[in-house]
Amino acid sequence: MSQVKTPFSEYIRHIGRGKKAGKYLSQEQAFDAMNQAINGEVSKEQLGAFLMLLRVREESEDELAGFLQAVRQSTIAEFKSIKGINLDLGCYAGKRRQLPWFLLAVLTLADSGQKVFLHGTKEPQSQRLYLDQVFKLLNLPISTNTVEANLFLEAHGFCYVELGVLNPKLKQLIDLRELFGLRTCANTLARMLNPTNAAYSLHGVYHKEFDERHIQVANLVNDTNVACFRGEGGEVEVKSDREFTLHLNDNEGLNHTVNFPQLYSGRQHKANMEDISQLKSVWQGQLQDEYAISAIKGTLAVMISLTQGLNSTDALNKASDLWRNRDTSRYF
Repeated sequence: MSQVKTPFSEYIRHIGRGKKAGKYLSQEQAFDAMNQAINGEVSKEQLGAFLMLLRVREESEDELAGFLQAVRQSTIAEFKSIKGINLDLGCYAGKRRQLPWFLLAVLTLADSGQKVFLHGTKEPQSQRLYLDQVFKLLNLPISTNTVEANLFLEAHGFCYVELGVLNPKLKQLIDLRELFGLRTCANTLARMLNPTNAAYSLHGVYHKEFDERHIQVANLVNDTNVACFRGEGGEVEVKSDREFTLHLNDNEGLNHTVNFPQLYSGRQHKANMEDISQLKSVWQGQLQDEYAISAIKGTLAVMISLTQGLNSTDALNKASDLWRNRDTSRYF
């Protein structure tokens, strides 16, 4: 994309002139603005004003597309060389009500022969549980470079890399929450990053209509095989006590939806967030937690629906088969 190279103050004025006079940026303008921001060409005051104005009125699809194209350019180049990834998962919401049951769906998919690339980060001053903490407590590998990522993918079928390793500039934008007290569009961009150009990319969001927005942005940047749904706490995990819709585009860029039924009819109880060992116990079959298992199977079905083009019934049946036949002695 060609650079417009407009003074950054013009972009602030463009979006900040109020409800009637304020305007949205074009995709090209958004690319230039974010490119200047991540390359340190603007003052901290300008960056703060820009991000908070966007926060108040929300970003358009064109703006998010331009921002995404800019931040992708700052991804460490070596990670783009990793080949053979079936599924990309950006895990940035963190968990505060349920343990990350989606991790067991990832392990099941990896156990079946698929390769999954996970990335995420821990937000400063957040009371949520993030993947890096979970991986450390469960003695699962965390990749710190491409050599380790390739080794872990070959040995385990999955790998997890911190955003600060993949894209330090985007990580700096996320860390601004400590200064502002609010999240910025950086969290959305991280979910969309797909740093290895994996064949398929799955996003979880919290807010209504953001699932459709992610697919619209994917279309604007010519990404295919992208799916998004409203997950538990905004993470890539099915909230199994309600019906939900998976929004996706296929390898030709055509948009579709897949409707999933409610999978759990009981009462959802808040998990003991300090007892990470429950993940291991459920994986090994020592703990039969109905809500957890329904969330795992549902999340696995979403992954299967995206990567294999199956309807919800067939995807759920296949997910149940994979979960039942998993190697419970593997990983832990």
